[in-house]
Amino acid sequence: MGAIFRREMGAYFSSPIAYIFLAVFYAFSGFFFFTTSIMYSISDMSGMFGSLFLIIVFLIPEMTMKLFSEEKKQKTEQGLLTAPVSLNAIVAGKYLAALTLYTIGISIIFLYALIIEYFGNADWSVILSNYLALFLVGGVFIAITTFISSLTENQMIAAIGGFISLMFIYMIDYIAEIIPWKPVSDVVSKLSFIDKYSEFTMGLFNIGSIVFFLSAIVIFNFLTVRVFEKRRWS
Repeated sequence: MGAIFRREMGAYFSSPIAYIFLAVFYAFSGFFFFTTSIMYSISDMSGMFGSLFLIIVFLIPEMTMKLFSEEKKQKTEQGLLTAPVSLNAIVAGKYLAALTLYTIGISIIFLYALIIEYFGNADWSVILSNYLALFLVGGVFIAITTFISSLTENQMIAAIGGFISLMFIYMIDYIAEIIPWKPVSDVVSKLSFIDKYSEFTMGLFNIGSIVFFLSAIVIFNFLTVRVFEKRRWS
């Protein structure tokens, strides 16, 4: 797994993907930090965290689109499948590389928190809660888009498929509202990522939401392993 992780991290930083992701994320997070906190001279950063949910919906599919689709396109997939490495290690290595890059991006939040602390009193418990929420949601989004990348050899299709999937998640609340049958509507609304994410932005530490996010990460990484397990034996 370590070799796969190092290979993917090297691939990220030897291509424009890492730099574009970090630059765009820093630009938007800085903009939202300025317009929701600095401009109004308040220490509350929840407005910025709420806005970043939609930003990662756009950015993560571009970050993960080539994780597996590129292997197929370059005909290196068979080398991976026949390597003396377990499929779990391959998927975990690629997933952790993407998650590491994402973590580097969202860690800029602590710089903003230090700015707030310098001029006033930052509520670190709320900031850490929000950071955890952003980390977990990003972890789920990376797992979902990595799974989609494993289904195709076309990076553009992987990116579009990932974006559509994440937009569906973003709009679950709206979808639940228009479903006329209440039992189905209630089930769909319980899958709302935004509701669970918003709990953290308000400073509420919900163990159930953490379990929900971690379960989603495990499920989609498992599905990615199954895709390649099927391919290995076909």
